[in-house]
Amino acid sequence: MPVFVFDAYGTLFDVHAAIARHRDAIGPEADRLSDLWRTKQLEYTWTLSLAGRFVDFWTLTERALDFSLARFPSVDPAMRPRLLDAYRVLDAYPDARETLQALKAAGKRTAILSNGTFRMLASAVEAAGLGPCLDAVLSVESVGVYKPRPEVYRLVIDTFAVAPAEVAFVSSNRWDVMGAAAYGFRTAWINRAGLPEEYHDLAPRCVLTTLAELPGPRIADPA
Repeated sequence: MPVFVFDAYGTLFDVHAAIARHRDAIGPEADRLSDLWRTKQLEYTWTLSLAGRFVDFWTLTERALDFSLARFPSVDPAMRPRLLDAYRVLDAYPDARETLQALKAAGKRTAILSNGTFRMLASAVEAAGLGPCLDAVLSVESVGVYKPRPEVYRLVIDTFAVAPAEVAFVSSNRWDVMGAAAYGFRTAWINRAGLPEEYHDLAPRCVLTTLAELPGPRIADPA
């Protein structure tokens, strides 16, 4: 029985929801601020991992926001605590809970595998009401390195005692799908934005536009 494992930020939770809640207060730079905040957040995970260093994801989220606010000085820096509070309880995508519930109803095991800290993930999962739909919430805090390092994906194997081919991994981040495919997981890319394909030698098993498409057979069928 395959285990369905989901990335959290960008896949189950909308990373732009924190800015969206305060769009009027932020002003015309809201979208650019949100994009840069996310870009720097991820950049820090990759560069620190390459340097053999680890700083927890919440700290990197704060640092990325600080950089972004400095880059857009027209945005009131007093927004900082409100934006960070909003990031702790990001909105889940509308189809996230229904998708997880459908998988559980079909007898599947489900989990989150995320760069987020355990505390961040607990807050987001509770706010979205996803707890009853999940068998495990796994964080890179356990291994002290970020995706797409193979040590992160190995957390799933150690937790569920399955082979990589028994894991269906779902992410909206193509680089994350690449890392999971390299580890041997069956992968689904949730390409909501219609982005072009990359990492062609490590292609996803399927490309979907919403989580609601997931419970179909393509990702779970044997290779």
